[in-house]
Amino acid sequence: MTNLFGGIYKDKTVLLTGHTGFKGSWLAFWLTQMGAKVIGYSLEAPTEPNHLDLLDFDIVSIIGDIRDQPKLDAVFAKYNPDIVFHLAAQALVRLSYDEPIETFDTNVMGTLKVFEASRKTSSVKAIVNITSDKAYENKEWIWGYRENDPMGGYDPYSASKGCAELVANSYRNSYFNLSEYGHGHNVLLASCRAGNVIGGGDWAQDRLITDIMLSVSRGEKVEIRNPYATRPWQHVLEPLSGYLNIGQKLLEGKKEFAEGWNFGPENEGSITVQKVVESVKKYWDSIDYTIATVDKNLHEANLLKLDCSKANILLEWNSVWNSDTTFEKTVTWYKSFYQDEKVISLENLRDYVTDATRKNLAWATSN
Repeated sequence: MTNLFGGIYKDKTVLLTGHTGFKGSWLAFWLTQMGAKVIGYSLEAPTEPNHLDLLDFDIVSIIGDIRDQPKLDAVFAKYNPDIVFHLAAQALVRLSYDEPIETFDTNVMGTLKVFEASRKTSSVKAIVNITSDKAYENKEWIWGYRENDPMGGYDPYSASKGCAELVANSYRNSYFNLSEYGHGHNVLLASCRAGNVIGGGDWAQDRLITDIMLSVSRGEKVEIRNPYATRPWQHVLEPLSGYLNIGQKLLEGKKEFAEGWNFGPENEGSITVQKVVESVKKYWDSIDYTIATVDKNLHEANLLKLDCSKANILLEWNSVWNSDTTFEKTVTWYKSFYQDEKVISLENLRDYVTDATRKNLAWATSN
C-alpha cells in the first residue's frame, strides 16, 4: 500500500475534514494504510452504526465544526498538515430543503473557513476540495458535464455546492494564483466532483443502497422513490482514487493540476434507480421493494452524468470496477456485516488495489 500514488503519502500529515462520514471514513482508512498520519476534523458521526467506529486503525480524531474558525485554526497550527482533503458537508438533498440556512452555512462558509485555516498555515502545500456532480447547472442533458461547464444548482444542496466551487475558484485566483506559485505562495488548490457513490458502511438517511440494506436486514420491504431517475453509480473507492491522484500531483508541485476534476463511472454505470434495485437483488435475494409515492414538491434531477475525459487522459485515471462488480462488493459488505458480524473494508480495499494493478493504472503501478 505504501507504494501507491508514487509513495507520496507515506509519513505525510493529512488533515481530513468530514472523516466521520461515509466517504471520509474510507479515505481516512486508505490514507493510514499508505502510512500517512491522518488528522480527522468533523462533527460526531451522523449515524449509529457508522463505518469509522467499525474500523480498527490509528487516527487523530477531533470533533469540531468547520464553521468554528478559532478551533479550526488551532488544529491546523498544532498539527501542521502537508495536505488538506476537505470533505465535510451537509450532503443530503432532501435535508437541504428542511435546513437551507445550515446547508449553505456549512457548505459555503465552512469551505471558506477551511481555506482560511489553510492559508494561515505555512506547512500546507495542497488542498483537495470535494464538492459534487450536483454543483453543475443541470440541464438534464444526455451527455456528461465537463469541468468548464457552468456551476448552478436547483435545490439548496446543489446550489450550495455550486457556491463552494465559486469560493474555490476565487481563492485559487486571489490567494493561490498559479502565476505566483513558488514565490508568492506555496499552495495548490484543486476541486473534485463525483457522482453517486455506494459501498459498505453507509447508513446515511435517504440513500438508496442504505435504505435497501437496512430494510432487508430487518426483513422489511423498502420503498423506492424516483425509480426512473438515472444516476452515475460507482463504488466509493473510485472517486477516492481520483482525489488521492490529484493530491499526489499537487504535492509534487505540478500546478497544471490545480483546477476542477470530474470522477465518475463509465457510461454503463449510469443506471436507473429501479435497475439498481434489481441488480443488488441478484446478490441478496431476500430484498423486496415497492414503488413509493413521490413528494412532487421536492425537485430531484432525473438525469445527471459526468464527462471524465480530462481525468482519463491527463491523469490516466479510469474506473476499476464496473457496475455489476460495484453492486456485488457493496451487497457482500452488508451481508458480511449483518449475517456474519464481520467488517470486510480491508478486503474490499485490497481487492480494489489488486484489480487496479491488473489494469495497469498509473496510480497503482507507479513507484
